[in-house]
Amino acid sequence: MSAASRAPLRSNRTAERFTERTADARARVRSRAARAAVGAAAAALLVSACSSGGTSGGGGQTGFITGSDGIATAKKGERADAPELSGETVDGGQVDVADYKGKVVVLNVWGSWCPPCRAEAKNFEKVYQDVKDQGVQFVGINTRDTSTGPARAFEKDYGVTYPSLYDPAGRLMLRFEKGTLNPQAVPSTLIIDREGKVAARTLQALSEEKLRKMLAPYLQPEK
Repeated sequence: MSAASRAPLRSNRTAERFTERTADARARVRSRAARAAVGAAAAALLVSACSSGGTSGGGGQTGFITGSDGIATAKKGERADAPELSGETVDGGQVDVADYKGKVVVLNVWGSWCPPCRAEAKNFEKVYQDVKDQGVQFVGINTRDTSTGPARAFEKDYGVTYPSLYDPAGRLMLRFEKGTLNPQAVPSTLIIDREGKVAARTLQALSEEKLRKMLAPYLQPEK
């Protein structure tokens, strides 16, 4: 084969390699953009993170109302389904909140780095011990801890015995439907009724008294 005939082949192979490299580069850019979008969405969701107070409005088309105590509630028949909430726990186990259907679930979003979460932790454990035999299950969602070590230390320090899903990037919170009683801060606490629907929410740290008040309406069969 002459040099003249080999030149087009070399040119074609060069063009093919260039095309492949370009495609690979574009795929990497798309992958980084997707990861960044998830992170940005989680950050936006938790924009009011680690606050000891604050409320969210309701009414109108949202299907819920927020009381003066900062607890938002939705009437039976107007509640959104809780999303799939499952995965690995802080201590390496597995939890699927759907397995607790038929029980009332108290869902608490927390982080070991969050002072209000530390303030409320013992309150949650005390109430949990009092009501766990009444068809109630507590589940935590640990978020924005970059490893499970600090979260495990938090549970040990505050005597937390109920399981917590490990969700460092906040992806589980993003599964809640926008405009419903979704967690929007750290800490947030939600009540999931016995039918697996979100009945109540607060975006603040809770005292023992306030947690009991929030939970009380769901301990008995609802009319």
